[in-house]
Amino acid sequence: MSKQKNISKIRNIRIMAHIDAGRTTVTERILYYTGKSYKIGEVHDGEAVMDWMQDEQDRGITITSAVTTCEWKSSVIQIIDTPGHVDFTVEVERALRVLDGAIGVFCAVGGVEPQSETVWRQADRYSVPRMAFINKMDRTGANFFTAVDSMVEKLGANPVVIQLPMGEEDRFKGVIDLIDLQQIIWDDQSLGEEFTTGDIDPEFEDLAQEYREKLLEAISEHDDDIMEKYLGEEEISRGDLVAAIRRATIDRKIVPVLCGSALKNKGIQPLLDAIESFLPSPKDVPCVTGIHPETGEPLEFLPEKNGQLAALIFKVSMIEGRKLSFARIYSGKLEAGAEVFNPALNRKEKLSRILEMHANKRERVAQASAGDIIGIVGLKDSGTGDTLCSQDYPVFLEKMEYEDPVISIAIEPKTHGDQEKLDGVLEKFTMEDPTLKVSRDEETGQTILSGMGELHLEIIISRMLKEFKTNVNVGNPQVVYREVVTAPAKGEAVFERDITGKSHYAKVAISLLPLERGAGVTFTSMVTEEQIPEQYIAVIETGIRESLEGGFLKGYPLVDVGIVLEDGGVEEGRSSELGFSVCASMACKNALNSAALALLEPIMAVDVFVPDNYMGDAISDLNARGGKVESINPKAGIQIVKAVVPLSKMFGYSTALRSATQGRGTFAMQFSRFGKV
Repeated sequence: MSKQKNISKIRNIRIMAHIDAGRTTVTERILYYTGKSYKIGEVHDGEAVMDWMQDEQDRGITITSAVTTCEWKSSVIQIIDTPGHVDFTVEVERALRVLDGAIGVFCAVGGVEPQSETVWRQADRYSVPRMAFINKMDRTGANFFTAVDSMVEKLGANPVVIQLPMGEEDRFKGVIDLIDLQQIIWDDQSLGEEFTTGDIDPEFEDLAQEYREKLLEAISEHDDDIMEKYLGEEEISRGDLVAAIRRATIDRKIVPVLCGSALKNKGIQPLLDAIESFLPSPKDVPCVTGIHPETGEPLEFLPEKNGQLAALIFKVSMIEGRKLSFARIYSGKLEAGAEVFNPALNRKEKLSRILEMHANKRERVAQASAGDIIGIVGLKDSGTGDTLCSQDYPVFLEKMEYEDPVISIAIEPKTHGDQEKLDGVLEKFTMEDPTLKVSRDEETGQTILSGMGELHLEIIISRMLKEFKTNVNVGNPQVVYREVVTAPAKGEAVFERDITGKSHYAKVAISLLPLERGAGVTFTSMVTEEQIPEQYIAVIETGIRESLEGGFLKGYPLVDVGIVLEDGGVEEGRSSELGFSVCASMACKNALNSAALALLEPIMAVDVFVPDNYMGDAISDLNARGGKVESINPKAGIQIVKAVVPLSKMFGYSTALRSATQGRGTFAMQFSRFGKV
């Protein structure tokens, strides 16, 4: 970024995968071969460049999105390495908002696994063009074609093989390139830096010709020029074929499939070539759209350096106590020391520094422009999801939305010194992570921390101790319930009181109606201007919504309820916003007093992977936890049990499953819905 980039040569990508499919190892190899790292970091040694946080190195997993920039041939590749664990879904969602393309890494043994499905569906939702890399071809049990078939079966994808493996398991030695019809074999002594290309070995010739035909057939279905030449048995040039694969990939009609073994340093250079050849630049994807903050009119921003400024903050990190904002610039440019406008705050903020990111290392640059993903220091109040633009041309890019937390723990500081640090530390965490919520239990005085899963909260507590040297006592995890009304209920109230010498009067009558699951809280006013003037309606709605937040049955928020304002009254000279706010709250409490209420609990979708001979024990355990088994699918010596189970019954499940299966069982769990207790 210190030198001007050609926007059409930028590739903003992410590498996505199920936990342990080798995503971070693939990224480490990319950094090594593009010259960003001088040695190869291994996850199992705790030395992976992208996993720079202590907890990541200790656990061998990726927790936060790391951003890095590297160059390959004529392209600039900006990679966001995102977590594979579902507790950190928010990190994945943030990354998807600002990327143009992605690589799905799949294990040649396991194929498409549950979290691969989750991240693939997220990428579908954001219409991200993708390629696939079948990794771990050297592992016992590796089967390239089974892994490709699982992409069709589980993802509904259209994989098109552009590389074949030369052998599998311990016989894997290289790949066959179906575009150039040649083989590539790596030198084991040179850490994969050196490789030879040549004619295909006779033993692989027939297979290569068969899959070259399949490649041409698949591309001709989506490209008229290739179809014409293919049917006419004309020569199809390399340039025409690559261009056609690129178009079909960007249009999301196909997913090109490559293979290799990142750990054995095989297959990464052709993967880099494919990123350059097939994944989109910022100019190849639809231009970003937003709305004018005041008029609501839609606005479009082309990826041009000299266009109007439009940048989105997709992540905020507290690194060494300093706030670092990560942003994607869609249009225009940013300069260090300049002022930018934040329409959400309706004020200007100053950029003190712009940084090109390389995991946790940073390089200062004077400016950045359309297509760049950068770090910014100096934004005091701007947060995740905020837009940076010019005051003369304000815009809101789409706001990010996050699911509510499903699990809570109570924490209290161990010492007086920890007490003083705790609030500041929690403020930093919530600024970084919008899915983390902090509240206070008024009865016990404890601080309540709510998040997306046990691992999510475990990592937060661990980071408190390791990064911020703050010790806390932790209570048992508690499920976050919801409350609902199960039948219509009416309530009314009259508020008549003198406050600080002024008389206040208000009358409000409402109904609360049960709605379908997931409908949220709605508000409808049926009153006339004579009954209640328009200026008080919003105050009434706010008063009722705030009352519902505190719940009634057990103090949990009420959801899926329709509020209907049916009647009311005013008295000239005495009615006020304060009066209607208090009166609305009283009417809501009166309605809840007479309402039929029920508790909802979080129900989790659980995928359990168990060897065949332990399946009976695993199903018995799920049944004992109140789970409902929905399907059992056999797969290469293991059974995949899909079930739905109340979250309250899943605490400690990891330990129970390991002991029941001699450490061989694994599971993945994510929020499915709220159901009645």
